[in-house]
Amino acid sequence: MSPLAPHPLAFLPSPTSAELKLGPFPIRFYALCIIAGIAVAVWLGERRWRARGGEPNVITDIAIWAVPFGLLGGRLYHVITDYELYFTAGKDWVRAFYIWDGGLGIWGAIALGAVGAWIGARRRGVKLPPLADAIGPGIVLAQGIGRWGNWFNNELYGDPTTKPWGLTIHCMDDTTRQATPCSGIPGTTTIAGHFQPTFLYESIWCVIVALIVLWADRRFRMGHGRVFALYVLLYTIGRGWVEHLRSDYAHHILGLRLNDWTSILVGLGALLYLIASSRMRPGRETQAELYWPDSATAQALAARRESASAPDADEDDGAANTGAPAPEDPAEPAADPGKIPSGDEIADNQPAGS
Repeated sequence: MSPLAPHPLAFLPSPTSAELKLGPFPIRFYALCIIAGIAVAVWLGERRWRARGGEPNVITDIAIWAVPFGLLGGRLYHVITDYELYFTAGKDWVRAFYIWDGGLGIWGAIALGAVGAWIGARRRGVKLPPLADAIGPGIVLAQGIGRWGNWFNNELYGDPTTKPWGLTIHCMDDTTRQATPCSGIPGTTTIAGHFQPTFLYESIWCVIVALIVLWADRRFRMGHGRVFALYVLLYTIGRGWVEHLRSDYAHHILGLRLNDWTSILVGLGALLYLIASSRMRPGRETQAELYWPDSATAQALAARRESASAPDADEDDGAANTGAPAPEDPAEPAADPGKIPSGDEIADNQPAGS
């Protein structure tokens, strides 16, 4: 990163510290952004799952599996694709485990997070496609919130710019996570320059994607995994554009960044799934289709439906007893000829052994 003279029109600041001190304990803002994103995703996913007929607390239970798997997958993707940051000469490989310093690859997070979600879903008897539809909008919102962790870290920006929305970037010390003089000489500026705020572009795009997906789901009653596929398709479009603006180091294949190729392949897969699923399984799942038939929840729902559809016991008795009523007891008041006797009244008037 070469220093660039500050431009008077650039007004988007960046923090000079990437952590908050609580006594001797440092709390990384990047980690707080990730936690906030996860909380929003679980909250929105739970609401959407229940609105689709699901049982409460299912998303929370599955998140116990999906979140750790997702964080592990995101970190693995980052370390593998940017291995030179940790495993080349002069680098400390132990820092590959410092997830709180930043560095999560969304594609690894989604891939391994899906494995964790599948494990949790099977334990709850939930089918994965409707689960993915419920949590899709929340995931992309979580991505938008998590991108602000890059802002706190002064990382993942684009080329230098003189635009009014240029982002001020500070030189940050990797150990203290504080702004440091760019030249390493005390008294010099910590400002490296003003750059395209690619984190902000992606964060805004994530919010737009979430709104589009929520609208489309309500308008077209999408199901069978198509909500999630639409989220993935739209996200890859914006991510591909943002990748072209980023100036951080990345591996290139045939002139494109690795994440560009990943976005293209994943986006095409999502598009094909949308088309095929719409033709093969239109509409949205019923409540019963949210769960595997052999699950305890599915069996409980089936029992409820049978109980609700079963005729009332009194009506059964009244319909079954068709014999002539016994002679009236003189001590009893005369029956109203216009009144239809109930099933209990008919049963009480039957001769013994009938």
